[in-house]
Amino acid sequence: MSQRMQQGQPMIIMGEDAQRVKDKDAQEYNISAARAVAESVRSTLGPKGMDKMLVDSMGTVTITNDGVTILQEMDIDNPTAEMIVEVAETQEDEAGDGTTTAVAIAGELLKEAEDLLEQDIHPTAIIKGFNMAAEKAREEVDAVAERVDASDEELLRKVAETSMTGKSSELDKELLAQLVVDAVQAVTVEADDGTHVVDLEFVEIETQTGRSASESELLEGAVIDKDPVNDDMPVEFDAADVLLLNDPIEVEETDADTSVSVDSPEQLQQFLDSEERQLREKVDQVVATGADVVFCQKGIDDLAQYLLAKEGILAVRRAKKSDMAFLQEILGAQIVSDLDSATDDHLGHGSISRDADAGLFYVEGDDAHGVTLLLRGSTEHVVDELERGIQDALDVVSATASDGRVLAGGGAIEVEVAGRLRDYADDISGREQLAVGAFADALEIVPRVLASNAGLDSIDTLVSLRAAHEDGDAHAGLDVFSGDVVDTYEAGVVEPAHSKEQALSSATEAANLVLKIDDIIAAGDLSTSGDDDEGGAGAGGGMGGMGGMGGAM
Repeated sequence: MSQRMQQGQPMIIMGEDAQRVKDKDAQEYNISAARAVAESVRSTLGPKGMDKMLVDSMGTVTITNDGVTILQEMDIDNPTAEMIVEVAETQEDEAGDGTTTAVAIAGELLKEAEDLLEQDIHPTAIIKGFNMAAEKAREEVDAVAERVDASDEELLRKVAETSMTGKSSELDKELLAQLVVDAVQAVTVEADDGTHVVDLEFVEIETQTGRSASESELLEGAVIDKDPVNDDMPVEFDAADVLLLNDPIEVEETDADTSVSVDSPEQLQQFLDSEERQLREKVDQVVATGADVVFCQKGIDDLAQYLLAKEGILAVRRAKKSDMAFLQEILGAQIVSDLDSATDDHLGHGSISRDADAGLFYVEGDDAHGVTLLLRGSTEHVVDELERGIQDALDVVSATASDGRVLAGGGAIEVEVAGRLRDYADDISGREQLAVGAFADALEIVPRVLASNAGLDSIDTLVSLRAAHEDGDAHAGLDVFSGDVVDTYEAGVVEPAHSKEQALSSATEAANLVLKIDDIIAAGDLSTSGDDDEGGAGAGGGMGGMGGMGGAM
């Protein structure tokens, strides 16, 4: 409760349940909450990173080391911590990978800022210095980046392997990386200005349990995980005319509830005959279009199933909306919402085949601009994490193909840019110089965490990396498997430049947003959900926290 004295009487301007944190306490509160989020995912970074087990309120278990998945699944109940989660989500949306790196850098920037605040440096000076450093860092990333061609299959494969290393897909990463590259190249088109555009919306991912990840494959066209509605239907077509239907092949129901009294068996038979007549008319309409195959998003009556089978037509019901949209692109068909209006002009064309053991239909169109990655794994947890890893790999490979710039991984770019930022800071006057230097120190959190997660001494590793870069080796990074400092670019540890630039931008903006807050006013409990859980965000006063962190192990 806040009061103001007016004519000797206190004026109450906030409710009894309101909470307010001001000035240095607010800064400490926000920094503690943000750092808690960053530290919660740090151990997942790199090839030697550990996994987290997340259990939601329904008991669903997720095992992953994907940064954005961890943060989204955690029950975070703190407004400042939510801002850091947005960093990961932005990184995922814009770059597809590097979420853990972006969050780790944001947390380290705030740690460095906290030290500067204790030296009585104003937040405005720190924010200005961080912005100057971020802009310079992005310039240096572009200067250090290697230019590549979108058709360089070997390099794209290295980018995919780097993205998948440390995830469940690592054991078969060579095969999977090749599948990812093939998928990206299959949907890459050249624009009028000579740039390459990757249409990832034409890459579908399907998963299947019970088999090894090494049996995953790339298929031209679509994979439909459905069975024919009748066992007597044909399942193989070399050249099929396909009808995509978003209208049930069932007896039409009335909008209002009605009841009918039947006085004799003849009357009952009349009703049954009427329903059969309706179904036969719908099947006749399908036959009239000339369709060999029907993919229906709605239901198909049992009698209609029999009649379609009798006509030699393959039918699939309850097809997913996403599958229907993909089939529309693959086959060049139009989705029909009203069977009465269906004509042969709505039909698509392609081949249909059936894998009876897997229970899958393979659908290929004529010159189809679309592919499906069929990922296989032993269990649901395995294929779920495999799908996350493959999705990240698709994103980074497509970003590389579009952007045409790559960087040496293993912490090489962070150490190189940090050194250049320190040189840049020497030419800056004022307190911003300290902020630029702090930004450089924060970038080195990446090689330090990589070393720590691999069981190596982070200080010795950082000293060795700095020495190599001072000798002019801009590609010197950490080999986490041997513990040596090597040329990671030559070793095949390659990252897209766009992802690193986005991580720098997102981390800086989030850190500056937190630093700019000097007053927190909450109408009630200082949390995002308003419950009374005491969290682990670390701020004083029991004001909110991250109630679900206990679910992460």
